[in-house]
Amino acid sequence: MSERQNIEWKKSWHDDYLKWGCGFANAVGGTIYIGKDDKGNVVGLSDYQKLLEDIPNKIRNTMGIICEINLQEEAGKKFIEIKVNPYSVPVSLRGRYYYRSGSTKMELTGVELNEFLLKKAGKTWDDVVEEGATIKDIDEQRIQKLIEDSREKGRMPVTKGLSAFQILEKLQLTEGKKLKRAALLLFGKNPGRYYPNVEVRIGRFGSDSTDLRFQEVVEGNLVWMLDEVQSQLHNKFLVRPIEFVGMQRIEKDIYPVAALREMLLNALVHRTYMGAHVQLRVFDDRLSIWNEGILPSGLTLEDLKIAHNSRPRNPKIAKTCFMAGYIDTWGRGTLKIIQACKEADLPEPDIREINGGIEITLHNVSANQDSKVFLGNKSTPQVTPQVTPQVTPQVEKLLKTITGEHSRQELQENLGLSDREYFRKMYLQPAIEGGFVELTNPEKPRSSKQQYRLTQYGKDKLDK
Repeated sequence: MSERQNIEWKKSWHDDYLKWGCGFANAVGGTIYIGKDDKGNVVGLSDYQKLLEDIPNKIRNTMGIICEINLQEEAGKKFIEIKVNPYSVPVSLRGRYYYRSGSTKMELTGVELNEFLLKKAGKTWDDVVEEGATIKDIDEQRIQKLIEDSREKGRMPVTKGLSAFQILEKLQLTEGKKLKRAALLLFGKNPGRYYPNVEVRIGRFGSDSTDLRFQEVVEGNLVWMLDEVQSQLHNKFLVRPIEFVGMQRIEKDIYPVAALREMLLNALVHRTYMGAHVQLRVFDDRLSIWNEGILPSGLTLEDLKIAHNSRPRNPKIAKTCFMAGYIDTWGRGTLKIIQACKEADLPEPDIREINGGIEITLHNVSANQDSKVFLGNKSTPQVTPQVTPQVTPQVEKLLKTITGEHSRQELQENLGLSDREYFRKMYLQPAIEGGFVELTNPEKPRSSKQQYRLTQYGKDKLDK
């Protein structure tokens, strides 16, 4: 048995482990074993009698909750079992909130804390009323566009003869006479007035992220951005190979249109709207889209590659997009992307958690043959190998030292390195660029409180 979502092993007690208890209480509950090593072997406790008195008091006094504390014995060695139940109300430790995700304890701050507190109160971010917003903030043309888009699916309620506000009521995007945040994000004339970073940034790069050639910023409501981003992408960023068959000129798509649309929908519907903007990067040999917002608790990257339940971060936005026929709310978005790539004879897309969000990458190399650039009536083979992040010996050493969240100094000391610049160039930076390690505070990369942790991609690499 290994450490996982609801199991934690510690050789001895330290008050810092109250954070793990807080994380379990705010997630799905769990058990902390004191007196076991990292492999689950019992090492024993000499001060177990004192701990049996101290631990329950510390938990009650610092968090206001009660946990079941049991003394266990194995092979003549004593250890303590701390069972933490999940709580329907938020639990804090000295004013700070922690959450257990996978086998990692994280402190909730900023956007994540806001979403967590709303969830505990039975609300989601997009379901909150935006005080001060009125129907004058709504672009009625976007509402009509969504209604037109919905006709083929027949999911939209009857809207004929209704005013714009009445249609929003039908879509459950109002509360009394006020608009909810989802209404502004879907149809707002200028949603950026209320929320930062309601935009998609598209960049054209060379071989890597340091080689930015040109960029565009698309900002506005979701219904408009869905079409505009695709238009910008196809007209400015993607060059379609051309082939002449006789006198007929044939243009081919580098990437399947269905996959690109689904990737964009996923990013716009499921992103954290109080976080960073959506980022779409076009390289010579690949295309990636990233949106802020980690996977819901209990859902893994591997789950996205098989049939799984739909768990939208913004259910009001998701429901409206379902009525319009944009999505189907059955958790099939990533499956559609994978299937579209398979049908186009492209490699399976990469899906990973990085920098507090989800990134999906498509590769434009055929799975069975080299890609071709067609010029006139001649075709010139152009071999473009798939780029996969490599684990160098230095990166591998670094990954093995990461057991939770660490500062740069801690990681450097654990490796026994004295040269800070050498550590950054040979260990830390390649690990981050490869998607194996992420920053706990990506919005402030130079923060003195910055720490680093393994991404799910990094954990998967270690397990192989």
